[in-house]
Amino acid sequence: MAVYQYQATNLSGKVIRGTEVAENSQQLAEILRGRELFVTSSKEVQEKSQTLKFKFKTAKLSIFCRQLSAMLYSGINLVRALHILMTQEENKKAKEVLRDLYEELQRGRSFTETLEMKEGVFPELFVGMMAAGESSGNLDMIVDRVADHYAKENRLKNVVKKALTYPIVLAVLMVVIVIGLFTFILPMFIGMYPEGESLPGMASQMMAISDFIIGYWYILIMVVLAVVLVIRGMMRLPGVRLAWDKLIITMPKIGKLVKVIYTARFGRTMANLFASGMQMVECIEKSVGTLNNKYLLFLFDEVLNDIKRGEPLSVAISKIDVFDGMFVSTIYIGEESGRLDEILSKSADFYDEEADTALSKLTTMIEPIMIIFMGVIVALVLATIFPLMYGSFDGIG
Repeated sequence: MAVYQYQATNLSGKVIRGTEVAENSQQLAEILRGRELFVTSSKEVQEKSQTLKFKFKTAKLSIFCRQLSAMLYSGINLVRALHILMTQEENKKAKEVLRDLYEELQRGRSFTETLEMKEGVFPELFVGMMAAGESSGNLDMIVDRVADHYAKENRLKNVVKKALTYPIVLAVLMVVIVIGLFTFILPMFIGMYPEGESLPGMASQMMAISDFIIGYWYILIMVVLAVVLVIRGMMRLPGVRLAWDKLIITMPKIGKLVKVIYTARFGRTMANLFASGMQMVECIEKSVGTLNNKYLLFLFDEVLNDIKRGEPLSVAISKIDVFDGMFVSTIYIGEESGRLDEILSKSADFYDEEADTALSKLTTMIEPIMIIFMGVIVALVLATIFPLMYGSFDGIG
């Protein structure tokens, strides 16, 4: 797809100028002919993929949906609502995106078409739900549900970030302390030791490490950068990514936590998509896609095949070891009662609370382990320093 700048005339001979997305100039002419416009000149200005300058994050998308929903419920039409949001937006890139949406709606495009033109700016889940809401005529209700969805999604992300902040700060502090001990403290005490005397065994080994860090620090930095680049490159390989994503959900302790988070996210997404009127297969595909786990996508291929063969979701999903029995039972109850979306939504709220508790427990486990590790390093340095101090005192005596 490419963006074309065109000049055309309407039936009355008036010159119209604008931009349009099309595969080629022939398709451009057909699109404009459907609007009773006849192309007189056109040129390709940029690829569609190059128009991506801004991506709506979860928090901003939640606020955007909440504001849009409020205006739609109050009776303001979509075009006017987008114009209001555009004029009030302070972020320049977001303002430009909203201006493009507003202008395309004025040209007669549907809301879904305008969102699809901004590939990468809005999440696929958001675009899919807007399409379902627009086709069903319940756009205001769907936008409100999407606002709730992204608000809870943002809350879960903040909980994860908050839980990981302390361990990360502690890890950085630990690295700084170790570097300081080996590059400043240890050499200072080595210098106090009498010249000509051999260092004790542990002191000799620790000093070798200290000399290496001081003399070849740039090599250590290069090694760390190389390892990071190699890992990032390997994660792009399908087989490696599949194995890593499988490891994430099968690791002791951590795997259970990840499964709880995945369950909450899957349940909430499924509830919103199913309530919007989307078909079951498409709901599952989009819901699993939000988990960003290749191993789960692999497992759900069989789930989708089972559902296409007529099996209920609860039966198909029970065959994969991802969700616990209570969640599967909840789906079964929702199917039997005809209130699957409502029950999935409540289950997602429950698993959100479970994720909070699990994250707190995980953080509580990580903190003492890191403190013990840092204590061991400091103890080794002190065990090296004290003999050196006594040796220096003996030398003075």
